[in-house]
Amino acid sequence: MRAEQTSFLFGANAPFIEELYARFLADPNAVDEEWRTFFGALAEQKGDVLAEVRGASWAPNGVRVIGAVDPETVPAAANRNVKGDKAPALAGKTEQEIRAAAQDTARALMLIRAYRIRGHLEADLDPLGLVRQAPHRELEPATYGFGEGDWDRPILIFGSLALGETATLRQIMERLRKTYCGKIGVEFMHISDPDQKAWIQERIEHIENHTEFTLTGRKMILERVGEAEGLERYLHVKFVGTKRFGLDGGESLIPGLEQILKRGGQLGVKEVMIGMPHRGRLNTLVHVMHKSYTALFSEFQGRSSQPEEMRGSGDVKYHLGASSDREFDSNKGHLSLTANPSHLELVDPSLLGKARANQAQHPATAGPYPLETRPTHRPAGAPLCL
Repeated sequence: MRAEQTSFLFGANAPFIEELYARFLADPNAVDEEWRTFFGALAEQKGDVLAEVRGASWAPNGVRVIGAVDPETVPAAANRNVKGDKAPALAGKTEQEIRAAAQDTARALMLIRAYRIRGHLEADLDPLGLVRQAPHRELEPATYGFGEGDWDRPILIFGSLALGETATLRQIMERLRKTYCGKIGVEFMHISDPDQKAWIQERIEHIENHTEFTLTGRKMILERVGEAEGLERYLHVKFVGTKRFGLDGGESLIPGLEQILKRGGQLGVKEVMIGMPHRGRLNTLVHVMHKSYTALFSEFQGRSSQPEEMRGSGDVKYHLGASSDREFDSNKGHLSLTANPSHLELVDPSLLGKARANQAQHPATAGPYPLETRPTHRPAGAPLCL
């Protein structure tokens, strides 16, 4: 990084300076003495500065210190020993030992971060073992200076990976491989929202990215995947060459959506609005929205799925939407899959507009705006937008 980029005069650091100034105006003791002296020489109006930093009342506050580690993305256990002179694990150590321990900690945290970013590259996604996977250098402990004699030495990691205050390199690697290089790859570190990123990280690391299903649940998943694959095979055989945008290879979407709807019903969701592109839409219409096979096959044969006396859309079958009432574990809800425009970039805004209009028409049950990740704040009956 160039020297001018580390200066507070660097343009990209303006949001950081504004946030510090807002803290100073609220409480001068909340910033360092040098900043107090600097800000004290300014003659800005307090209300104007705070309004500028906070932004409009309808806009989310996106001010973040550039390049800083957001404490919201760090598990609570990692913040236990932030205050104080020394962590308990370093009590009684010499300066040289503390320096070596700090080096181990830095290397271990770099290794953990590498797995969070790149671990999916070594996920075990080939059950037949047809492709020999080359190891990724960033996921090797040796890349960070660890040797053969370092595997069983306790390292201070401040609660990362839900392993406690300290863990050996062997324990760290075992947890990382199970969590990020198992049967399910996880790629989430590109997400800009710290709350969303922390939500995913917390849930996959505490259970090592492994969910235990009951025998009944496994049978249900197998049944849903089988139904989805069976429909695709039938359409391929009966209507050869017909454009259908099949779900081949993505059949797990069906049980996945079913689980989301089931869990939503348990949380009090009464209405779900879904938007999706062409691929897999016909399968979703039949197995999630419960559109009849008769209606679908009629459309493949060039006829309308509606009675002749009913007027409706003449669009292609993989553009059409549907709605239905479903019940999951005695929780009833209304589902709607919006019709697709020809230009798929309009799918999301159209869906968001529909959900927002629904909230405006039902203010008593309107929750937060669609796609906002605050499930604990969602009133019962608020529409869920997928």
